[in-house]
Amino acid sequence: MRAGANQTTWGLAKGLAVSTAVGLVLGVIGPFGNYLNGTPSVRVAYWVACLWSGWLAFGFSLPRLAALARGRAPLWLWAPPTVALLAILPAVISRALALWLWPVVRGVSVLEWYGQCLLVSALITAAVLWFTRSVSDPAPAGPDASSADPRDRLPARLGRDLVCLRMEDHYVRVHTAQGSALVLMSLSQAMAGLKGLEGVQTHRSWWVARSAIVGVVEDGRRLRLRLKGGLEAPVSRARVGRLREEGWLAASASKRPEQSSDRISL
Repeated sequence: MRAGANQTTWGLAKGLAVSTAVGLVLGVIGPFGNYLNGTPSVRVAYWVACLWSGWLAFGFSLPRLAALARGRAPLWLWAPPTVALLAILPAVISRALALWLWPVVRGVSVLEWYGQCLLVSALITAAVLWFTRSVSDPAPAGPDASSADPRDRLPARLGRDLVCLRMEDHYVRVHTAQGSALVLMSLSQAMAGLKGLEGVQTHRSWWVARSAIVGVVEDGRRLRLRLKGGLEAPVSRARVGRLREEGWLAASASKRPEQSSDRISL
């Protein structure tokens, strides 16, 4: 709580400091014909006060309102009324100060004054939202080639719903529900990196995730595990007995029509 409060205070102080610096510059150069009105010190006071009010409305308040609205309402729905409401503060302060310092501005109607503030506020809002979105929504991280978990080395589009691993030369082909990719590591390294995921090595070159098994296919003396997505992982003869004992294989079989062989359903 204290760290968050300190960060908020620091952000507010930094914004006001920048607003003050910009106000000093504007006060000296007197933009929009403002150089004809009053002394530099008066103009500096005017611009600093205006920029402070603008910062409080759009530099400080707007990002927080945007964070609350994001995910709850689309941008086009919440942004226009929010900008119109926040623009009132700098419009009121700038007009009140201008009328006090330079009564000649009474010739500008309240509606026109607010309209000018609203236009500037809309431009500032676009900049603030673009900046805060680029900071709060960083680009997704790419594959981590140094991770022991083969899933971390996959492109993001393949997800992490692992089906099986298959050794191919010095690589492991990692199959997920969305596709497959080759990863430079041995099968033993890949299996060791799969912490917390239940699975079994069925063959010297295959490992399957238990959640991906949908059936068992017996074709004569050969046995394969049928997996999600139509894949079939071979089971070596040396591993059949252990897999049956550990409950990886079902006890009953049904005929496989397309090959006149038996299928065991889990």
